[in-house]
Amino acid sequence: MSRSPLSVSLVLVMLAAAGLAACSRGADSSKPPADATATPSATTSTPAPAAQSEAIKPFTIGDLAAVALRDGALEFPNDNQIFGVGHTPDEVAAVLSAGGAPTDKLHLGLQPLLVKTTDRVLLFDTGAGTNFGPTAGQLLTALAEAGVDPKSVTDIFISHVHGDHVGGLVDAQGALVFPAATIHLSAPEWAFLSGMNDETARNVGIKNYTPFMSAINPRVAKFVPDSQIIPDLVKAVEIRGHTPGHSGYLITSGESSLLYIGDTMHHYLISVQKPEWPMSFDLDAETGAASRSALLEQSAARGQRLYAVHFPFPGIGKIEQRDGGYVWVPE
Repeated sequence: MSRSPLSVSLVLVMLAAAGLAACSRGADSSKPPADATATPSATTSTPAPAAQSEAIKPFTIGDLAAVALRDGALEFPNDNQIFGVGHTPDEVAAVLSAGGAPTDKLHLGLQPLLVKTTDRVLLFDTGAGTNFGPTAGQLLTALAEAGVDPKSVTDIFISHVHGDHVGGLVDAQGALVFPAATIHLSAPEWAFLSGMNDETARNVGIKNYTPFMSAINPRVAKFVPDSQIIPDLVKAVEIRGHTPGHSGYLITSGESSLLYIGDTMHHYLISVQKPEWPMSFDLDAETGAASRSALLEQSAARGQRLYAVHFPFPGIGKIEQRDGGYVWVPE
């Protein structure tokens, strides 16, 4: 009997977090609670809110400090070559237009996630590095604004080995950007990466494959899909279809949790409202579509807070069921 496209373990971990979603909203909000006893002075003007950074977005996961890090953005033409494969540009445009988005191109965010504990600095994916030109590869700028030295990163969790997720592991000279970090990667994904050559690596957005592999190999720690990587903190969640070892990560702090979904979904309108539409980045399009549908259903039912790497920055929010379908509700 075949497994469900969305690993059974995701159902279990989400069940554990399900009843906690409502009570964790206040703890997870990046805004402090209002002081109900404070009364504004009639002679003092209300200070202007601080300008929001375009590079970082601090927030919390329970007691954990987290930061969304803008690496850049990607865009693709509305030509059904990537999104809405087998459909028409007009069908895609109708969904985009109804959501208030431009209809000629599909715009994707690109934001790795940083989480700090008392003794660890965790990074989830590393952005594009030098692989995707000037519109991406800005992770180090975002880290600097967040006050984080790359040498202080202790653990990196890679969702999958496409170039916009692993490109930031090495610099233009082929040296490790995060020299002290253990690079956590599922065993099937490592096998997928190790079986590439220069040409096949370029096809998934990785430049300079041989020096890239030489640099990261000593730092890679392979895990079995669905493993508890750091007990009570980070659990891998197998979400199949995109690549052979694609993994999400459930980050937990007490009664609060955040599910980092990797590339399960790419576009906040198309992927959410038309999860059954094939997309060309999925190696197994049918399984990828089934995984999206399962994630949407389970997340909406349980109120699971999500981190979506490619949704509009900062990519934090939840899925809600409305009018027989689903919508993305950002924080």
